[in-house]
Order: sequence, then C-alpha cells, then structure tokens
Amino acid sequence: MDRLANTVRPYAWGSTTAIPELLGTAPTGEPQAEVWMGAHPGAPSRVDRGSGPTALSDVIAADPEGELGRASAERFGPRLPFLLKLLAAGSPLSLQVHPDLAQAKEGFADEEARGVPIDAPHRNYKDANHKPELICALTPFDGLCGFRAPAEAADLLAGLGVDPLKPYVDILRAAPESAALREVLTAVLTADRAAMAETVAQAATAAERLGAEDGPHQDSYAAYASIARHYPGDPGVIAAMLLNYVRLQPGEALYLGAGVPHAYLDGLGVELMANSDNVLRCGLTPKHVDVPELLRIVRFEATAPGVLRPEADPGGEEVYETPADEFRLSRYDLGRAAEPSRPAARTPQILLCTAGTAVLRDTAGAELTLARGESAYVPAGEQVELTGDGAVFRATVAA
Repeated sequence: MDRLANTVRPYAWGSTTAIPELLGTAPTGEPQAEVWMGAHPGAPSRVDRGSGPTALSDVIAADPEGELGRASAERFGPRLPFLLKLLAAGSPLSLQVHPDLAQAKEGFADEEARGVPIDAPHRNYKDANHKPELICALTPFDGLCGFRAPAEAADLLAGLGVDPLKPYVDILRAAPESAALREVLTAVLTADRAAMAETVAQAATAAERLGAEDGPHQDSYAAYASIARHYPGDPGVIAAMLLNYVRLQPGEALYLGAGVPHAYLDGLGVELMANSDNVLRCGLTPKHVDVPELLRIVRFEATAPGVLRPEADPGGEEVYETPADEFRLSRYDLGRAAEPSRPAARTPQILLCTAGTAVLRDTAGAELTLARGESAYVPAGEQVELTGDGAVFRATVAA
C-alpha cells in the first residue's frame, strides 16, 4: 500500500475554500477545483517505494499485471481504468456530454487521421475511451442532469414570460419528445448570438424574480438565475433550462452515462470516472463548442436524475451501484464498525479518507494512517484492513 501525493487542479470554476478546508490547509486565495487520485497522464499521483517520488502511471506501466491483477490488465489494458477526484465547484462548470465507447473510438481515430493536434483548442477527443462518471456529495451539491420531459420544460420556459422563448415552448408542447428536444437545443445553440444574448438577459431577469418567490420551479429558477450571473448572455443558460435541476444531500450520488447532458453547479463531492478526458460542450464556457458533433452525441430523451443512495453489504461496505465496468465506488463508516473492515483484494483500489482518521494495516503488520483528505493506493492482491473513526471512500474496478 502506498500513500498518494496528489495534484490540485486550479480551474477557474473551483472553490477557493472547500478543498483547503477538507485538507486542513490555508486557502491561497486562488480557486482549487479538483484533486486527482490515480494514474491519468495529465496529473498522475506519486508514490515513494524507497527511491523517491514516482508517478503511479510509471509504477503500473512497469508491472501492469502485478499492480492491476491479470483480469483488469487483460480487459482494460496496462493502465488503471478509473480516476478518482475530489471536486469543488465554486461556480458552474460547462454544460457537457460524454461519448459512448464506439463514438469515442470513432471520433479519436477521425481527429488523428485529420492531424488535429492533441492539445488543439478545437479538439473534441483526447483519447479513444468513454467517460461514464459518478459524483457523490460531501456537502449539499447542486447540478443539472438529463433532459426534463418536454411538457415540463415548456411550462418552465413559459413561466418566464419572455416573448422570444415562445417558439421553443410551442415546439416542446407539439413535437414528439426526441424531435422536440433536438429542435429546441439546435435552435438555441445556432441562434444569432446578439439576439440570443438579449433573450438570455430577459430570461435571467425573470428567473431572478421567480427564484425569490414561492411557486412552481422556484429552486430551478434560482439555480438558472445564478448560472446567468456567471455566464451573462451565454446560450447555454437557455439550454440549461431544458435540464433537470437536482440538489444532492451528503452521501447521495448521481451516475452520468454517455450522451446525458449535465453540469455541476456548486458544492464539494467525490467523483469517480473512467480514465478519459473526452468532453463535448454545450455552453456555459468560453471553450470550443462543436455543435454538429455535440448533436451527434447527445441522447435526446427525457430522463429523471436518478439519485443514488448506497446499499450496505454484510461487511459494512456501502456500495453505489452503477452499470460501469471500469469503476466501483463504495464507502466505509469506520466509527460504526464493530470489527475491522477488509475490502476485497482482487482488484486495485484507491482509499480516500474524507472525515476523521483511517488506519490501514496490511498482512505483514505495516500501518498507514490517513487523515482527512489523504489517500492511498493498494495494488491488486494486497489485503488490508481498515480501522479508525473516519469515513473512507473506496474506488476500485467493478469487473
């Protein structure tokens, strides 16, 4: 088992206080958006096995089967198939979707064949993998997830009383679900930017008022008003109104599969995903928005957010069930456990302490103590037991 030294990512949307508070460090005054735990080449964690800090990606590359186990190495290749993060949103992230595996392979191959540089700002596919993901709230956490039913979206837009939105309302009420959602999103993203900016300003003013009054969609209107304050005039503000607003309470989670539009708005959470960086953006960003490719990837179907709550097994492991093969997230409340907890050892795992203290002990008796915000990597086949008074999230491979 190895203590991880992790990289903090200072994206502009990050909170200035949430991650420092969790880690027990002084705020720098700059945003701290994410802490990456894993072997992603963009910011691999580092371990020290006696010869100085070494990237976890290099450790795994030197002995994939020994580190990952034969089954994981054969199925997902010689790399850790998941990436664990702490995510602290101080302002809304971009409205986005992720491709499925076939779309990612096709899109990556196409951009490679056309010679699009991997770091080009207009590049859509940074790798050939899909990016299912799971976000679990550590604090109240606001987000957008999946399309509303067209009739509900029509009612919400109509409630704003903004004349330029009336054609969208009519389409949402008259057309079949998939066609209605596609037509309205396409119209919003391809509209004249100056005219759309004025529409967004009117909608934002109305949402600000309705978010402060008792009435239908009050919480949603308040959320959209906040989005508009961060991204004035952005067409993504209207696109966001087509989506479900959801507030997670601590311990609740959302699973986000391919083609589902979503955005994180505010709060601190634990995020687990397949090891990919493929994102198609819909708005709420100054970055490139490839509308034709986006429309090819989005699944135009109304979906309920589907808030997940963990299911406890007899050993006290609380599991967040998802259809993803690359990852599995679970949680241990060590303070409530009568006996030491013993996670299964057949797959590689990362253990993250988010409250209190956790003590890891291997079969040779070696111990590693994790304070809040600290994490450890445990190779496949290495059995550890957990004790202490803390809360520990466990990321591992589902398959």
